[in-house]
Amino acid sequence: MPDRIEAKVTHRFKASPERVYDTFLDPDQVAHWQAAWLRHGGMGGDVTASELDPTVGGAFLFADKREDGEARHWGIFLHLHRPTKIAFTWIVDESEEDDPSEVTIIIEPELDGPGAIATLYHTMDAQWADYVPQTEKGWRAMLEGIETVL
Repeated sequence: MPDRIEAKVTHRFKASPERVYDTFLDPDQVAHWQAAWLRHGGMGGDVTASELDPTVGGAFLFADKREDGEARHWGIFLHLHRPTKIAFTWIVDESEEDDPSEVTIIIEPELDGPGAIATLYHTMDAQWADYVPQTEKGWRAMLEGIETVL
C-alpha cells in the first residue's frame, strides 16, 4: 500500500448529530448543501449532478460547472452508522478508481450544548501532500454548506 497522508477539518454545528447526519445523506437536501458548498468555496458554478444512494455499498456523484469545465466527485459509501459515522471513497479522476481516497466523518454531540461537532478525515495518497491545504479548504466549505442548509 502506498504511503498515505491525511487532511483533517472540524466544524461545530448548531444542530444535533442526527440532523447533521441526516442532512448529509438526504437526497432532497444534497443539492441544496452542494450549492452552498460551492458558494462557501468561492465557486459560483451550477450544480449539474447530485445523486446518491445512501446505503453501504451505494454510490454517489456530485458535479458542478466551473471555469475550466465540469468538476465531478464520486464514490461508494463504506460505513453508515447513524448518527456518528459516515465513511466513503472519494474520487475526482478515473485514474484514482483503483486506489481511491477515503473520507470519514465522525459526528459527536457537543459536550456543553445542543449541537454537534463533526471531524472529517480525508486519507489520500502521499503524492497529494501539496494539496492538503486546498483539500481542507474544500471540506471546510462543504461543512459550512451543510450548516447553511441546517
